[in-house]
Amino acid sequence: MMKKIVLMSLAFIAVSSLSVSCNKGAEDKKVNTDSLENVELKGELASVTAAKDSLNLLMNDIADGMNQIIDIQDVMSVSNLNSETADKKNALRDQVVAIQMLVKDRQQRLEALEKKLQASGVYNDDLKKQVSTLKKQIDNQVKIINQLTAELQAANVKIGKLNVRVDSLRTENTQVKNDLSVEKQNVAAEKERNTNLTNTMNECFYVIGSKKELKEQKIIETGFLRKTKVMEGDYTKSYFTKADKRTLTQINLHNKKAQVMSKHPAGSYVIEEVGGQKVLRITNPARFWELSNYLVIKVG
Repeated sequence: MMKKIVLMSLAFIAVSSLSVSCNKGAEDKKVNTDSLENVELKGELASVTAAKDSLNLLMNDIADGMNQIIDIQDVMSVSNLNSETADKKNALRDQVVAIQMLVKDRQQRLEALEKKLQASGVYNDDLKKQVSTLKKQIDNQVKIINQLTAELQAANVKIGKLNVRVDSLRTENTQVKNDLSVEKQNVAAEKERNTNLTNTMNECFYVIGSKKELKEQKIIETGFLRKTKVMEGDYTKSYFTKADKRTLTQINLHNKKAQVMSKHPAGSYVIEEVGGQKVLRITNPARFWELSNYLVIKVG
């Protein structure tokens, strides 16, 4: 009987020990599972936090870019691009290009971040909403930049056309000046020709000499019982003095005797004595020179 009681006690102890051991194992397993879930939750939370930080940083950059765009819009809205200097327009263009490059960089960063979120498994609705908002902001900035670029290009085209027109006007003005210069030269040349022609038409020649001198120069011809006459064209013309019909009104003959040998109408001149010396006065130049431009006067 005593032996049976001991055996039953030992069996109870064994069962109790097994029960305690099983319960402890289950509790340890639950603790390990909870710890793993906590680690996973912490990892997801860290990924979401990092993603939000990246989005917030990108959002700040996009906001700064929008402020820069607004500043340029303000400058372009209060200034007439067509009247701005080339340097001012080039500076605005450089600013727009710089902002355009920054917007492109932010667009690429957002695309890379979205791909990373999609692959991470933490791309929840809140993050998707943030990404969508940033995409719209970037698209809006791209549209504004394209508009500003188009306005600057249009201004440059207008300025280019204006410069072409100015150059054309300068060329035309230069051509007009050249034409006027040529015309002035032509007028001056024509005037000079007319003056020379008028001077030539009013040229006259006279010679004063004794009978012997005039004969030696083959200006007059005379002989025994022959009438003295003026030669026609064979005389030495260099012996004559050239004068102008318009101004030649008087010739001092320096002799007490004088006779006009060439053909000149009577009444168009007179020979007077002044201080014991003969003086020829032409009283009607037009008539005096109508028969000949050469005046031959014999003295002595």
